[in-house]
Amino acid sequence: MADETRNHLDGRAHVVVQSGRIEQLHQHIGGGPEADTAVPFQLPPARHRFANRVAEQERIRRAVEDHAPQAGPLVALLTGIGGVGKTALGFHVARHLAGRYPDGVLHVDLDDHRREGTVELAEAVGEMLAGLRVEKEWRERSFAARVKQLWTLTRDKQLVVVIDNARFGSEVAPLLPASDRSLALVTSQGTLYDLDVAAVEVPLGPLPAPDAVELLRHLVDDPRLAAEPEALADLVEGCAGLPAALLVAGHWVRKYRRRPLSRLVGELTAELREKGLPMVEAVWDAAYEGLDGEAARLYRLLPLLPAPVIGEEPAAALLGCGYDEAADLLEELRRAGLLDEGVDGWRMHDLLRGHAERRLRQADPAGAERDQALAALIRWYRRQAARADRTAAGPRMTFAPQPDPAGDGPDDLLFEDKAHALRWLERHRAALSGCVRLAFDAGRYEDAWGLCEPLWTHYLDHPHPGEVLAAFRTGVEAADRTEFLPAMVRMRCQLARPLWEAGRHEEAARQLGQAVHAAQALGTSFEEARLRASALEFQGLLKAETGDLTGAVADFTASREIHARIGNAYGVLLLTHQEGKVALRRGESQEAVGLLERAHAAAVEQGRERMAARTGFELGRALRAVGRLQEADALVVAALESARRRGSATEEVRALGELAELAEALGEAGRAEEYRAEAGRIVALQGGLPAPHTS
Repeated sequence: MADETRNHLDGRAHVVVQSGRIEQLHQHIGGGPEADTAVPFQLPPARHRFANRVAEQERIRRAVEDHAPQAGPLVALLTGIGGVGKTALGFHVARHLAGRYPDGVLHVDLDDHRREGTVELAEAVGEMLAGLRVEKEWRERSFAARVKQLWTLTRDKQLVVVIDNARFGSEVAPLLPASDRSLALVTSQGTLYDLDVAAVEVPLGPLPAPDAVELLRHLVDDPRLAAEPEALADLVEGCAGLPAALLVAGHWVRKYRRRPLSRLVGELTAELREKGLPMVEAVWDAAYEGLDGEAARLYRLLPLLPAPVIGEEPAAALLGCGYDEAADLLEELRRAGLLDEGVDGWRMHDLLRGHAERRLRQADPAGAERDQALAALIRWYRRQAARADRTAAGPRMTFAPQPDPAGDGPDDLLFEDKAHALRWLERHRAALSGCVRLAFDAGRYEDAWGLCEPLWTHYLDHPHPGEVLAAFRTGVEAADRTEFLPAMVRMRCQLARPLWEAGRHEEAARQLGQAVHAAQALGTSFEEARLRASALEFQGLLKAETGDLTGAVADFTASREIHARIGNAYGVLLLTHQEGKVALRRGESQEAVGLLERAHAAAVEQGRERMAARTGFELGRALRAVGRLQEADALVVAALESARRRGSATEEVRALGELAELAEALGEAGRAEEYRAEAGRIVALQGGLPAPHTS
């Protein structure tokens, strides 16, 4: 059967006006009003004084002053080669101009959402909506709907948006705010010829020598820079005017404070002549060769991590060491200038990532070190994700065995409760999805589809349809490679849901048709029978989604009968609920009442509060349809109270909407308007868009 969708709020409290069955309005006090008025500012703090780029800053300032109303948002395109300082300039300008844009500063790095060269734009827009304080339940599911939501929420705002690492104009356009009083600062290595809005291009070249010297002086307070100007000039020249290289050089100079600068630079020059390397490569080599052995090994291995943010946990898995040791080694890399510390963790500049990959090939030409580290990383992620899944979802239908702990690896993580486990899955979702592909490419097919099982639990709570589609497609292919029938069925069911939620109904139907057909060959064990029922339920859900209500009923009934035969009372409850919902949609109100009464009674008997609230809500709708209004009102009020206890704003709004319909049917128009107004306030607080009134 399809796992129950799980919605949770992040716990941020608000002042919400509530009304029960409702004789009077009252306020439910959560956090203070300041929680709702905080302006987003998503830039990291400046770590050192910004120098140079005066002409480029002036070009942007003039464009801001001259921007015409009704011309759309101002777009400034900062272009230049990697490491030239585009992001640093964008951040500096955004900080400097923030006062002119009172609605806040947002930042999205497109490389964080890039999978195999393509940006998952729905995820990038979702990140923007999160920055605008739209809770996850209220973000639209499809890409097109999310873009429209972003337009609606930004049409009257004065925002600065920093969009990093764009490769195509089509990646930028959906992220632009709708207001012509907003500013978008876009960084790219070249002109975006397909950007369909006018942009002020601000090209950045390497820093001139005087500016590079000034920047290095800001980075390093060292008397040798003044005492040895020729050596300083040689060092600056070797860094090729790239701030990314100057940063590493500054850390390197600080590390060897007792050596004359001329000697340090002379060593680099000798290496340059000996190896025929560009000077900047020699700067990075010098920093690398100054690392301790394990820090150097970690530096070489970090590019294997399939996510842009680097944490001590996966670093420990790569090395097979403890978390504290990994944290110390990451700090050593930061002190060497080889890592940047961001608000969400450590990051490695693309230029340094390329250098680390080259050093790994030099140190490990046969690939043994790489393969061992990669296997350890995949095994660690799969084990921790399975444990997080178990904590978050409890016992449920899974087929991949949990890997044994690595004897020489880091200890298992401790997941305190469901919320903690879900937060961990959310924080590591990009790495988990990336590990699916890494495992498949390494021929570790069970690992590949096994990782998809906890990703399913995460997806139900934090929908990222574009991201999981790639992972679940790989999961299907990996299951096929193993020829393990339960995995082949389960992976197709998991893939089908994000497909139909993305509007790809025909492809979802093909996957489910194959799953249902293959499920007929499953054995007779409890889990295999339950999987057969689950495949039928998924197929019924898709049919209901596409309007084939007769086909949906047939699938739901067949699934329910399997659950009844194997004694799975919860499965019977869920499928009876689905049958009742479809009967109500078909206008068969009396039949719907009978089915939903059985489902509701079963949910209460089994002590399942959430399902009791959901079945009670649907039963209330069916009772309204047959004119039993007072009974319906009591059930929907109970569903509303349950939603409030569980903190489910989406279910609270649905219940308020149904109570408004009931109030109108009872001739209480004023109470109906109170319900609708309260629902509108909740939606506004969550950042959602108001739904049109339907009965």
